[in-house]
Amino acid sequence: MTLLALVHLGLWFGKGSVPYVWGQRSQLAAQRLQNEEAQRRNQRMAAEVLDLKAGLEMIEEKARSELGMVRPDEVFIQISQPKR
Repeated sequence: MTLLALVHLGLWFGKGSVPYVWGQRSQLAAQRLQNEEAQRRNQRMAAEVLDLKAGLEMIEEKARSELGMVRPDEVFIQISQPKR
C-alpha cells in the first residue's frame, strides 16, 4: 500500500508528474509558435536580401521612401495640409 502511495505521489508531484508534463506541453506549443513566426520573418528578410542583391529598383525604392532620395533631374514638391 505504501508503494502504491509513493507511485501516486510521484505521478502528481514529481519531475515527470502530470502537471509538469502539461506545463511542458504548453511551453512547447508556445515555442513552436515563436519558431514559426521567426521562420516567416527570416523568409521575408531573405527575399528582401535577394531583391537587394538582384536589382537596383528595390534599392532606389527604399532610398526614396526611407531617405527621401530625389534624382538630380527631378523636382520635389511637398504639399502639406493646413492645420485646423
